[in-house]
Amino acid sequence: MNEEVEFILDSAKEAMDNALKHLEKKFANIRAGKASPSMVSSVMVDYYGTPTPINQVANVSTPDGMTLSIQPWEKSLIPEIEKGIHLANIGFNPMNNGESVIINVPPLTEERRRELVKQAKAEAEETKVGVRNDRKHANNEVKKADISEDLAKNLEADIQKLTDEHIQRIDAALSVKEKEIMTV
Repeated sequence: MNEEVEFILDSAKEAMDNALKHLEKKFANIRAGKASPSMVSSVMVDYYGTPTPINQVANVSTPDGMTLSIQPWEKSLIPEIEKGIHLANIGFNPMNNGESVIINVPPLTEERRRELVKQAKAEAEETKVGVRNDRKHANNEVKKADISEDLAKNLEADIQKLTDEHIQRIDAALSVKEKEIMTV
């Protein structure tokens, strides 16, 4: 296989793999009932005038399945952490005990579980669109490439196969996440 063909195929695979990694991160932020440090990963804290991710100013842990404990490295940051949690609008009510910020994660209602499944499906669909766009981009690269018609057809078939594999992996990840969300 010539270098140009290999490059197009590798680029397409890398782009599709990145789309899957992005989906996994999005799924990690969709809570499924039990507390997880990733639930507050989107929270930004005002650290001396600079918006900083919460995990860079505090230790986030889960003492039990329904509680998040946020231990700041500087006690003066406790009010900023509380403010950051409120501003992130993630549906949690932080409590401050003077030493750390505690978040009690309420159990999910059936209605909330359904909303989270919808959110997960939307994220999966967005990722599928991204993978299909990666396929389109790769196919455009094939058209521009200086290769024989047969090689171009084979390459397009390989790209389609790659796309199908990634779509299946997205569906499988969604199915696992859906089951995780709906399990009480």
